[in-house]
Amino acid sequence: MSQSLKVLIVDDSRVSRMMSGALVKSLRPGAAVVEAADGAAALALINEAGADIGILDMNMPGMNGLELAEELHRQTPQLPLALLTANVQDSVRNRAEAQGVHFFRKPISEALIMQILDTLAPET
Repeated sequence: MSQSLKVLIVDDSRVSRMMSGALVKSLRPGAAVVEAADGAAALALINEAGADIGILDMNMPGMNGLELAEELHRQTPQLPLALLTANVQDSVRNRAEAQGVHFFRKPISEALIMQILDTLAPET
């Protein structure tokens, strides 16, 4: 799966997107990463390029990560999603779980990105 894995990373922080993307590529050689800085750009990308999994930030301008997850699931119901956020309130975690979105707590690290990849796109 890693040869064709396409990962959508949505975060308003350019540094976070770059860091997550670099870790995805190092952990899954051959994976493609598409990045968006906000929900609107992510929706345009998913319609244009598609993705196998999505890693979303919570706090972004426009729609937040859970609003984006709701719209992504409306368009592509089978798309596995992770919420990777520093917003660790129980209410956010509970809303994510209720939407079927896996919750992961920042800071971004190799181990955390590996955990997300193993959860959303286990290698066979």
